[in-house]
Amino acid sequence: MSDSCLALALASMPQGVAVFDDSLSMTFCNQRYIDLLGLPADLHQPGARLHDIALFLADRGDYGEGAVEQLAADRIASITAAPQTITRRSDNKGKALEFHSSRLANGGLVISLTDVTSRLETERELARVNQTLERRVKERTAALTRANTELEAARAKADAANLDKTRFLAAASHDLLQPLNAARLYTSTLIERAKNTGVAELADSIEASLSAVEEIMSVLLDISRIDSGAVRPSPKSFPLSDLLRKIEVEFRPMARERDVCLRILKCSETVVADRALLGRIVQNLVSNALKYTRPGGRVLIGVRRRGNRLRLDIIDTGIGFSRDQHKLLFAEFSRLEQGARMAQGLGLGLSIVQRLVATLGLSLELDSAEARGSRFSLILPAARRRPSPAEPPETLPDSHAGVLNLRVLCVDNEPLILEAMQGLLGHWGCDVRCALSLKQIDRESMLEGWYPDLVLMDYHLEQTSGLDAIEWLRHNLGGHLPAALVTADRSPSVRALAEDRGIPVIMKPVKPAALRATITTLANQSRRGVLRRPQG
Repeated sequence: MSDSCLALALASMPQGVAVFDDSLSMTFCNQRYIDLLGLPADLHQPGARLHDIALFLADRGDYGEGAVEQLAADRIASITAAPQTITRRSDNKGKALEFHSSRLANGGLVISLTDVTSRLETERELARVNQTLERRVKERTAALTRANTELEAARAKADAANLDKTRFLAAASHDLLQPLNAARLYTSTLIERAKNTGVAELADSIEASLSAVEEIMSVLLDISRIDSGAVRPSPKSFPLSDLLRKIEVEFRPMARERDVCLRILKCSETVVADRALLGRIVQNLVSNALKYTRPGGRVLIGVRRRGNRLRLDIIDTGIGFSRDQHKLLFAEFSRLEQGARMAQGLGLGLSIVQRLVATLGLSLELDSAEARGSRFSLILPAARRRPSPAEPPETLPDSHAGVLNLRVLCVDNEPLILEAMQGLLGHWGCDVRCALSLKQIDRESMLEGWYPDLVLMDYHLEQTSGLDAIEWLRHNLGGHLPAALVTADRSPSVRALAEDRGIPVIMKPVKPAALRATITTLANQSRRGVLRRPQG
């Protein structure tokens, strides 16, 4: 490349460029170099010395305060001390210049300089933005941390409040259900003794009122426990036949009373679910089906397999409802007009069903037509099939078949309940002995020469649980003594413990029909030899 072409190329560069020989005298510079440094004519001509340029700039104040000669010498030393140097400084007008100097092989020097004022301003602005952003991030992080801390504290407070509410309701319900249970037992005895008398209608009215109070308390307690998270499912494999058998024992008296045909199809399937909570769902659905089916109608319960799922159907020929009423069914305190005329209630049963279905992770299908009936279908996970010996068909006891003629031991820590239970069972023809505790049984030698056919045991005793008390009686009396747990404690854990030991549970307030059905079942099992009385 010729010197003229090189000069033309350097002249068009955005950087200022100057070349000095080995004596540091200028041989060339472009216009940009002159403009950036603001040099007078005599200092950008060939032969101008770098030392004179440095003196001019120092005198002008570009190098700051100090002796001009020393400032110039220091500047020249800084750009010639190494083969290549990069320095940055500001001129007397505040413009930022960046210098690149390189020593040539012949001892000369090339200096290029660039105006970096805009770049530095951008960097400084970016630094300010970053600082502002960091500050805002810190502030937002601190605010979020405070919010999370406050939220956690509020959540802990709410959880504690829910737990306290659940404990309070459980304790309150137990304290309220105990006298209610005694009142219902007394009323049941009164109803049976008042038949064909002038006070029969009054006794029936008292019974209906007590039943309404019981239903309200039970529903509100269930909703409170579910909403507070106190209900935690414990899924296990169990045969659906066990659940269906209990449903038939519990609801056959209600079906007979309402003149509704209750039919439960046999089932050999095994399901994986929380036994107690699933039972609660089915109880609510069957109760609704019976309530809203007119006399002469039918309720059918059956199970069908669908792949690895089971569909448990509750089908009735009741009043039914239209499709646009489906959502209304599950709303709290909501009842269809026709249903409200047929049965009393708060409209909370299906709300509980919906909550329990969600808690168990199940699905509920619904099909209905007005005046034709309804089908509620629970979709359940099926357990893996295992071959099992066929069981002989079981004939359920008739809970209304005459005098029971049984020896029954009742244990409860409430004297009123024992008195009421003794009156009801005595009216049914039972020989009843009552005790407040195991200590009383032992102290008064109640069981000497008297062996009970079955035991009705409260769960909450003064020094032990009812389940442990049953085990103590079985251990001391010998044999597998038939027993049922009678309790106001509705927690799934109590029901699960009882079921693990094969002990049926009767909830307080006791329904006389369910009590008699359970007693008859246990007595029939004993007579068939399933539960044998020790000899002697």
